[in-house]
Amino acid sequence: MQKKLIALAVTSLASGVVAAQTNVTVYGIADVGYVYSQGKAGYNPKGIKLSGTNKFSGLAGGGVTAGNRLGFKGEEALGNGLKAVFTLEYGLNLDTNEGVGTGGLNARQQFVGLASNYGTVALGRQYAPGFNATANNDALEATDMSIQSDLSVYAGNAITPNSPARYNNAISYTSNNLAGFTASAIYGFGESDIGGYNNASTYDNSQYGLGLNYANGPINFDAVWQSRISAALPNCSGDDDFPSCTATAGPFKVPGTSKSINEWYVGGSYDLQVVKLYASYQALDNNNNVATADVTPGYIALSNIKSNNIWTVGLSAPIGPGTLGLSYGKLSMDRRNAPDGDSWGWGTMYTYPLSKRTALYAAYTYFDNDRNSVAVQTQVAGDGTGIGALGESNYTLGTGIRHSF
Repeated sequence: MQKKLIALAVTSLASGVVAAQTNVTVYGIADVGYVYSQGKAGYNPKGIKLSGTNKFSGLAGGGVTAGNRLGFKGEEALGNGLKAVFTLEYGLNLDTNEGVGTGGLNARQQFVGLASNYGTVALGRQYAPGFNATANNDALEATDMSIQSDLSVYAGNAITPNSPARYNNAISYTSNNLAGFTASAIYGFGESDIGGYNNASTYDNSQYGLGLNYANGPINFDAVWQSRISAALPNCSGDDDFPSCTATAGPFKVPGTSKSINEWYVGGSYDLQVVKLYASYQALDNNNNVATADVTPGYIALSNIKSNNIWTVGLSAPIGPGTLGLSYGKLSMDRRNAPDGDSWGWGTMYTYPLSKRTALYAAYTYFDNDRNSVAVQTQVAGDGTGIGALGESNYTLGTGIRHSF
């Protein structure tokens, strides 16, 4: 009996030590807002101007100012400064029956790794450097009402605070902060079966990113390089200079047609206390010379991503207990065999905190697209479809409540 009591005490003590060494945090964001969007109908594929307007009125349950999520993150001390770390984070849609356990999980990020005095190495689905860089230098906080966020995602850029900046099958390294500097690198294995040419390749369709951040006092600066390596396109045939492509089937590599899509970004902010200033510039170079094909709204095929550049400026300032943000940006498309196009937009957002975790917000965005650009609109306008049109303008009003835990 005495031996059993001693064994039970030792087991309890060991469990207590493990519990003390392990730290798990449950966190999330619940954001729902009302959105009204309107824009002229634009033109049909034959270039004939359509009458009427496109409209959306409803709730944005995926989040207006922040993507809704439920996450778990933790670490375990392994000794000698080494820690095991993990993050499991999933997207939610609060206005419909979409969430954890319904219709499958929508993984924002999920990885496991090791952290030490030399930095952190992690494996899984993770943020590329462009995700955090664009969020750091945006007066509208990289929300779905953000000018940079909307311009970059509709142009097909991977340096964006949206899903294209999350890499699957990825291994990453993030350094510890050294005098304000933090470096990061990520490589996402392609793991593609692109049949018919170099079958079952793990190099084609892979991607990598490099990032450098400097944050010290009032200054923040980010520089990013990202590349989609030998991007496999929809079924292509023809010679190297003038292949023809359709979007009717899966990726199929033809020698000479699947090349890299390269991007770079610089952005910064400076806090003057009374007002905070923001600016960014980014460029994309798609080395694939392919024909244009129709795509489903909200999804951009690699063959439709045109070389482009985007610049933004903005400011934010405390107004009463809340914060007011203003932003302006422009997207310029560089088409090889067609006229170049532009889209520009501006937006504003006011956030009013009710507590440290709960805030009310109101936001407005306006976009104008010429006929040779892309149909940029606010992403929460009807879940990203139906409002924006080429050769026309559109606007969105949004207001709601956000709670973080």
